[in-house]
Amino acid sequence: MAVEQELNDTLKQAIRGKDLRTANVVRMLKTRLTERTTARGFSGQVDDALVTDVIGSYRKQLQKALAEYEKIGTSGAHQAEELRFEIAFCERFLPKGMDAAAVRDLVRERISALAISDPKQIGRLVGDVMKTHKGQVEAGDVKRVAEELLKGPTA
Repeated sequence: MAVEQELNDTLKQAIRGKDLRTANVVRMLKTRLTERTTARGFSGQVDDALVTDVIGSYRKQLQKALAEYEKIGTSGAHQAEELRFEIAFCERFLPKGMDAAAVRDLVRERISALAISDPKQIGRLVGDVMKTHKGQVEAGDVKRVAEELLKGPTA
Protein backbone atom coordinates (compact mmCIF):
# COMPACT_ATOMS: atom_id res chain seq x y z
CA MET A 1 0.00 0.00 0.00
CA ALA A 2 3.04 2.27 0.09
CA VAL A 3 2.69 3.20 -3.58
CA GLU A 4 -1.01 3.98 -3.20
CA GLN A 5 -0.28 6.10 -0.13
CA GLU A 6 2.45 7.92 -2.02
CA LEU A 7 -0.05 8.68 -4.79
CA ASN A 8 -2.52 10.03 -2.23
CA ASP A 9 0.17 12.22 -0.65
CA THR A 10 1.28 13.47 -4.06
CA LEU A 11 -2.31 14.37 -4.91
CA LYS A 12 -2.70 16.35 -1.67
CA GLN A 13 0.55 18.23 -2.29
CA ALA A 14 -0.38 18.95 -5.91
CA ILE A 15 -3.77 20.33 -4.91
CA ARG A 16 -2.24 22.50 -2.17
CA GLY A 17 0.43 23.74 -4.57
CA LYS A 18 -2.11 24.31 -7.34
CA ASP A 19 -0.15 21.94 -9.62
CA LEU A 20 -2.98 20.91 -11.92
CA ARG A 21 -0.83 18.78 -14.24
CA THR A 22 0.33 16.53 -11.42
CA ALA A 23 -3.09 16.43 -9.78
CA ASN A 24 -4.71 15.39 -13.06
CA VAL A 25 -2.22 12.55 -13.61
CA VAL A 26 -2.70 11.23 -10.08
CA ARG A 27 -6.48 11.44 -10.42
CA MET A 28 -6.31 9.47 -13.67
CA LEU A 29 -4.13 6.80 -12.03
CA LYS A 30 -6.51 6.57 -9.08
CA THR A 31 -9.44 6.25 -11.50
CA ARG A 32 -7.67 3.44 -13.36
CA LEU A 33 -6.96 1.70 -10.08
CA THR A 34 -10.61 2.00 -9.03
CA GLU A 35 -11.73 0.66 -12.40
CA ARG A 36 -9.43 -2.34 -11.99
CA THR A 37 -10.55 -3.11 -8.44
CA THR A 38 -14.27 -2.75 -9.16
CA ALA A 39 -14.17 -4.76 -12.38
CA ARG A 40 -16.20 -7.93 -12.53
CA GLY A 41 -14.17 -10.89 -11.39
CA PHE A 42 -11.63 -8.96 -9.32
CA SER A 43 -11.08 -10.79 -6.08
CA GLY A 44 -7.55 -9.74 -5.14
CA GLN A 45 -6.25 -7.11 -2.82
CA VAL A 46 -4.96 -3.65 -3.58
CA ASP A 47 -1.24 -3.98 -3.03
CA ASP A 48 1.89 -2.40 -4.45
CA ALA A 49 2.07 -4.97 -7.25
CA LEU A 50 -1.44 -4.10 -8.44
CA VAL A 51 -0.85 -0.35 -8.24
CA THR A 52 2.45 -0.71 -10.10
CA ASP A 53 0.76 -2.83 -12.76
CA VAL A 54 -1.96 -0.20 -13.25
CA ILE A 55 0.66 2.55 -13.54
CA GLY A 56 2.69 0.47 -15.99
CA SER A 57 -0.27 -0.26 -18.24
CA TYR A 58 -1.26 3.42 -18.21
CA ARG A 59 2.30 4.42 -19.14
CA LYS A 60 2.29 1.96 -22.04
CA GLN A 61 -0.99 3.46 -23.27
CA LEU A 62 0.50 6.96 -23.01
CA GLN A 63 3.55 5.90 -24.99
CA LYS A 64 1.36 4.64 -27.83
CA ALA A 65 -0.58 7.91 -27.85
CA LEU A 66 2.65 9.91 -27.78
CA ALA A 67 3.86 8.18 -30.93
CA GLU A 68 0.62 9.15 -32.67
CA TYR A 69 0.86 12.80 -31.61
CA GLU A 70 4.50 12.98 -32.68
CA LYS A 71 3.50 11.75 -36.15
CA ILE A 72 1.16 14.70 -36.73
CA GLY A 73 3.90 17.24 -36.07
CA THR A 74 3.40 20.75 -34.75
CA SER A 75 -0.36 20.49 -34.38
CA GLY A 76 0.11 17.73 -31.81
CA ALA A 77 3.15 19.24 -30.09
CA HIS A 78 1.30 20.58 -27.03
CA GLN A 79 -0.49 17.29 -26.40
CA ALA A 80 2.76 15.37 -26.96
CA GLU A 81 4.44 17.51 -24.29
CA GLU A 82 1.62 16.75 -21.85
CA LEU A 83 1.97 13.05 -22.56
CA ARG A 84 5.74 13.21 -21.97
CA PHE A 85 5.06 14.81 -18.59
CA GLU A 86 2.58 12.07 -17.67
CA ILE A 87 4.96 9.31 -18.81
CA ALA A 88 7.79 10.81 -16.73
CA PHE A 89 5.46 11.04 -13.73
CA CYS A 90 4.43 7.40 -14.07
CA GLU A 91 8.03 6.26 -14.36
CA ARG A 92 8.73 7.63 -10.87
CA PHE A 93 6.59 4.82 -9.45
CA LEU A 94 7.80 2.00 -11.69
CA PRO A 95 10.82 -0.23 -11.19
CA LYS A 96 13.79 0.77 -13.27
CA GLY A 97 14.08 -1.19 -16.48
CA MET A 98 17.02 -3.36 -17.31
CA ASP A 99 19.55 -2.24 -19.88
CA ALA A 100 20.09 -4.22 -23.08
CA ALA A 101 23.12 -6.11 -21.76
CA ALA A 102 21.27 -7.17 -18.60
CA VAL A 103 18.28 -8.35 -20.67
CA ARG A 104 20.60 -10.38 -22.90
CA ASP A 105 22.30 -11.97 -19.85
CA LEU A 106 18.94 -12.74 -18.25
CA VAL A 107 17.57 -14.35 -21.42
CA ARG A 108 20.76 -16.37 -21.91
CA GLU A 109 20.55 -17.59 -18.30
CA ARG A 110 16.86 -18.55 -18.57
CA ILE A 111 17.44 -20.34 -21.90
CA SER A 112 20.01 -22.59 -20.26
CA ALA A 113 17.96 -23.03 -17.07
CA LEU A 114 14.86 -24.06 -19.03
CA ALA A 115 16.93 -26.11 -21.50
CA ILE A 116 15.38 -24.37 -24.49
CA SER A 117 16.98 -25.04 -27.85
CA ASP A 118 14.05 -24.69 -30.24
CA PRO A 119 12.81 -21.23 -31.30
CA LYS A 120 9.27 -22.62 -31.04
CA GLN A 121 9.67 -22.56 -27.25
CA ILE A 122 10.26 -18.82 -27.05
CA GLY A 123 6.72 -18.24 -25.73
CA ARG A 124 7.50 -20.40 -22.71
CA LEU A 125 10.73 -18.46 -22.13
CA VAL A 126 9.00 -15.09 -22.40
CA GLY A 127 6.32 -16.20 -19.94
CA ASP A 128 8.95 -17.38 -17.48
CA VAL A 129 10.93 -14.12 -17.66
CA MET A 130 7.82 -11.94 -17.41
CA LYS A 131 6.67 -13.76 -14.25
CA THR A 132 9.85 -12.89 -12.40
CA HIS A 133 10.79 -9.56 -14.01
CA LYS A 134 7.47 -7.89 -14.85
CA GLY A 135 7.89 -4.14 -15.14
CA GLN A 136 11.65 -4.42 -15.58
CA VAL A 137 11.67 -5.80 -19.12
CA GLU A 138 9.37 -5.67 -22.10
CA ALA A 139 8.11 -8.95 -23.50
CA GLY A 140 8.98 -7.83 -27.02
CA ASP A 141 12.60 -7.23 -26.02
CA VAL A 142 12.85 -10.65 -24.39
CA LYS A 143 11.40 -12.28 -27.51
CA ARG A 144 13.74 -10.40 -29.84
CA VAL A 145 16.84 -11.31 -27.81
CA ALA A 146 15.74 -14.93 -27.50
CA GLU A 147 15.22 -15.19 -31.25
CA GLU A 148 18.72 -13.81 -31.83
CA LEU A 149 20.29 -16.21 -29.36
CA LEU A 150 18.38 -19.27 -30.58
CA LYS A 151 18.83 -18.51 -34.27
CA GLY A 152 22.46 -19.60 -34.18
CA PRO A 153 24.49 -20.14 -37.31
CA THR A 154 22.50 -20.71 -40.48
CA ALA A 155 23.80 -23.05 -43.14
